[in-house]
Amino acid sequence: MMHGIEWWLIISIAFAGSFGHCIGMCGGFIVAYSSTKIDASMSRGAQLIRHGAYNIGRVSSYVTLGMIFGGIGSLFALSLELHGALFIFAGIVMIVTALGMFGLSKLIHILERSFSTNALFKTLFSRLIKSKSIGSFFALGVMNGFFPCGFVFFFAAKAAASASIIDGGLIMAAFGLATVPTLLALGQSVSFFKEIAFRQTMNRIAALAILIYGLYSVYYGLAYFFDLPL
Repeated sequence: MMHGIEWWLIISIAFAGSFGHCIGMCGGFIVAYSSTKIDASMSRGAQLIRHGAYNIGRVSSYVTLGMIFGGIGSLFALSLELHGALFIFAGIVMIVTALGMFGLSKLIHILERSFSTNALFKTLFSRLIKSKSIGSFFALGVMNGFFPCGFVFFFAAKAAASASIIDGGLIMAAFGLATVPTLLALGQSVSFFKEIAFRQTMNRIAALAILIYGLYSVYYGLAYFFDLPL
């Protein structure tokens, strides 16, 4: 069972990271569909509906991933040793994610790059970017949600560590919803996020929080094997 402070921490990390990592990763999708699928003659309301459809699709993917990882994590909760091992593994994933966000590890970037160059991904993206139906915005969001991303790895690890399908889905939902305001604003005004220094600062704040979270998770997992104070 997660405490209220953990939910606030998850939301805060997601919101801070949305200014840096999410704009860097999802920004390409948003700029691409905003420039090709949305006409300047459209009303603000019509544009908002399309941006909303994209974000609903993206958050839906996150919730699905959260439930899957939460379900997998629940299998490890069958014994104390497995549960401890799960926390250690999740913590390591969080630490690697943080190092990647700090630019100290290339592992996450290699995974991200390998997916973006995949032939199936390119084909689906090409078809969706040419369509102007509202459904295509939703589908593009779903695709974006399953795109491997260091930030997603952190929350997926947290969902797995929750050892609960429901909590796993809620964790990823909180993550997705906390990033919506920034990405909606990006779709409406790209120039708003040209301040690189601000984005880097927010990204480092989120990375530091993830690093601390990861170190604590590893320590918490080790406590299942050793007599460590909690």
